[in-house]
Amino acid sequence: MDSIVLLGNIIGGLGLFLLAIGMMTDGLKLAAGNALRTLLAKWSKTPFRGVLSGAAMTALVQSSSAVTVASLGFVNAGLLSMRHALGIVYGANIGTTMTGWLVALVGFKLNIQAVALPMIGVGMILKLLKPNSRLASLGIAIAGFGLFFVGIDSLKTAFEGIVSTFDLSQFQSSGIEGFLMYLVIGFIMTVLTQSSSASIALTITAASSGMVGIYAAGAMVIGANIGTTSTALFASIGATSSAKRVATAQVIFNVTTAIVAALVLPLLFAFINWITAVADVEAAPGITLAIFHTLFNLLGVALILPLNDRLTRFLERRFVSLEEKASKPKHLDKNIAQTPDLAVNALILELLSVSDRFLSVYPKLLSQQSSEKTAVENDLHSVEMLCKHISQFIVEVEREALSEQTTEALASLMRVEHYMLSNAQKAEAISALSRRREVLAQPMLEGQFTNYLSVTNEFMKMVRWRQFDSSDALNVQFDLLDKEHHTLKSALVLGATQGDISVTQMTDATECMELLLQIVQMWIKVFSHIQQVEDGITTANLTHGDSQQNVEGD
Repeated sequence: MDSIVLLGNIIGGLGLFLLAIGMMTDGLKLAAGNALRTLLAKWSKTPFRGVLSGAAMTALVQSSSAVTVASLGFVNAGLLSMRHALGIVYGANIGTTMTGWLVALVGFKLNIQAVALPMIGVGMILKLLKPNSRLASLGIAIAGFGLFFVGIDSLKTAFEGIVSTFDLSQFQSSGIEGFLMYLVIGFIMTVLTQSSSASIALTITAASSGMVGIYAAGAMVIGANIGTTSTALFASIGATSSAKRVATAQVIFNVTTAIVAALVLPLLFAFINWITAVADVEAAPGITLAIFHTLFNLLGVALILPLNDRLTRFLERRFVSLEEKASKPKHLDKNIAQTPDLAVNALILELLSVSDRFLSVYPKLLSQQSSEKTAVENDLHSVEMLCKHISQFIVEVEREALSEQTTEALASLMRVEHYMLSNAQKAEAISALSRRREVLAQPMLEGQFTNYLSVTNEFMKMVRWRQFDSSDALNVQFDLLDKEHHTLKSALVLGATQGDISVTQMTDATECMELLLQIVQMWIKVFSHIQQVEDGITTANLTHGDSQQNVEGD
């Protein structure tokens, strides 16, 4: 019977602790509003600053998972690079050591009746006075802090009961086997509770109650540090490539830190004993373990931060999605950038490849099918990413030996890239419009409208494959296209005036048509500039060939 009561006390204490952590995390996140996101984005411009901001935010919200997920969101949104986000992940491990310090410094010395219970009361009063406000969220966080200490007190009482009831010597083990056993216990506790804070609090409480020795507790803390990676791994299942990279980074960092801590465990505890002796502080198990947890995480950051760029490059080559593969240039690399003439040829090939990608997407812009819409948006995003790669490549082309002609060619190709990027953005706007657009109530007008997309598509194919004999022929065909545009636009306005279609339907359709015509105009400019660059290359080659013949003749 006593065993059942003790087990119930442990489960109840752990439940209170987990509830408290959840309330603190949720309350502080809601009370801060966008502050967490703003601070992380602002204070993570370098990996070192990322470590500091990750540690500070985790110490505040008491959840390394929350901070890691927030940083992951910034990576997906393009607000943070992988390199900077990893700094936040490292810092989150340092910040999570705050729980150990709270337990060691306050948890066992706090008069629960005098402090913790009033905190719960004050927190809930704030919640009742100002429901659905930031003050209410702050109240939940304050109540969570109070429950945090109530949970610790319950666990302490339960572990003291276990120590007085059971003979612990039968469960103890020594040497490497004992270390691994306690490490696995710490790991399992963290995986089961999905909170390293909870398992570390359990460990410190058990050590302070005499249930486990200091080295065994150290092994459990190391195990908890590894176990906390399970949250990120679970969250990354079916997630984006960036999420998987961040989760992998956390696993690499935590496992590496754990290995280092295990190898220097006796040295760390000897150093901690020296610190406490010099500072004239009682080397209580709670204080020792809090220092130990902080020290080996700081050591891990010190070891891995100099390798951050290498780790980032390693991770960026892993978990590459189909979309990311599609966003990689086919014809551009750093070696070609060192030879300007080759760079110009490679850029033309890359731009033509991008234009073909755009052409394959274009006929689907007005599709109403959700799955096809998603595919269109992914392809357009790939086009935009390729354009950015192209502009960056142009900037990186070797400048020292550039001729005037090559400089002009690169400038023209930069314009082409800008036109293609603009077209992709306009196409995205059309795709977004078509998501909300209602089918025109008059079937004949709807047929003419969708046919206009097909007509412009055929015209763009002819431009791409140089099927016009002259610029005059191209201009005549474009004038016909423009005339059809105005005719259809007038029909749409008349249909709305007569009530055949709604004003909203007319507005959305005419806006789509304007964007389609602008895309066609940009498309003409794209191939006009490419043609000029190609003609310049041909002329230069002919001139060079004539010069060679003259030299040979002489």
